[in-house]
Amino acid sequence: MEHERIIKIYEYLCRYTDEIRSVTIKEIQEHLSKSGNMKDVSALTIRRDIDRLTAMGNDIRKETGAHNTARYSLVNKGFTFNEIRFIVDSISINKFLSSNQKRRLIKKFEGMCSEKEVRQLISRISLNGRNLPNLDLLENLERVHKIISEKRKIDFEYGKSNARGELEYYSKKRNMISVKVVYFDDRFYLKCVNAETKQVRVYRIDRMKNIIGGEKVKAVPALPKYDGVVLDMFEPEYFEYITLKVKRFLLDDMLEQFGKYASVRETPDEPECVIIRAKIGISDSFYRWVMKYGSNIEIVAPDSIRLKFLEELKKVFEIYGK
Repeated sequence: MEHERIIKIYEYLCRYTDEIRSVTIKEIQEHLSKSGNMKDVSALTIRRDIDRLTAMGNDIRKETGAHNTARYSLVNKGFTFNEIRFIVDSISINKFLSSNQKRRLIKKFEGMCSEKEVRQLISRISLNGRNLPNLDLLENLERVHKIISEKRKIDFEYGKSNARGELEYYSKKRNMISVKVVYFDDRFYLKCVNAETKQVRVYRIDRMKNIIGGEKVKAVPALPKYDGVVLDMFEPEYFEYITLKVKRFLLDDMLEQFGKYASVRETPDEPECVIIRAKIGISDSFYRWVMKYGSNIEIVAPDSIRLKFLEELKKVFEIYGK
C-alpha cells in the first residue's frame, strides 16, 4: 500500500503540476481518496512521501501560498515538454505501429505531462493507421535485441510477398549470428553474419516471425566498416570514386546522401548543374539509384562505371524500344 500511495502521489504531481501550477496537501488527499481508494491519509504521511520522492531525485518544489499554505509542484520531470512532444510525434507517424499500440505508448508519455501540456499534445497528434497486418514490431525488436545481447545465433521464419500482396513465410536451417539492428529508409533491419561463410546477411525485422535464439557464440563477429557512401542496406561489391554531373536542384538531396564523402564544384559552362565527386559503394543497387533520377544525373567518370550503366540502359531500351 505504501509503494502504491507514493506512485499515486507522483502521478498526480506529474499530471496536475508544472512550473506554473502547484497543489496543496489537501488536494493530494482528495485525489488519493477518489482515485486510489486511500481515505484518511494524513498530511504528515503525504509530506513524508513527498520528501522521499525528492530524495529519489525528483525536482519537487515547495512554496508558501495564501494563509501560509504549502503548495507543491513537480518541475523537472526527466524530459522537457518539447522532448516529450518530439517523441510523441515520432510515435504517431511510425507506420509499423497499430493505432492501439500508438495510443498505449502515447498514454505513458501523457502521464509525464500536466493537463495543459496533454491538451497541447493532443492538438498535434495525427494517428497514422497505416501498418502491416498481424505484426508486432515491438515484440520482434525486443526478441532480436535480447538474442543479440545474449550472443546467440538466431532462427526465424522469413516472409516474402506473393502476387496477391500477401507475405508467404518460409523456414530453413540458418546458421546466422545476429549482430546489429539498423534503421534505414523507414525500416528496421537485422544484420547477421553466417557462421560458416562469414558473409553478411540482412533481413527486414517486420518480415520475421517465430524468432528464437540458438546456441551461444564465443564472440560476435565485427561488421565491415565502410569508407564511403552505401546507398542501401546490402553489402557493396567494392568502393569507387564516382564523378557525377547533377542538376543543381538535386544538390541538397545529394549532399544529404553523400555527407562527408562528397566534394562539389561549379560548372561555369552549365550553371544549372554542379559536379559532385564521392566515394560510393558499387553494386546493382547503385545503377538503379542513378536510373531513378533520369536525365538529371550523368555519370562522368570513371569510364568503366559509365559503360556499365550504359549496358543497363540498353537493357531498358530493349524493353521499351520495341
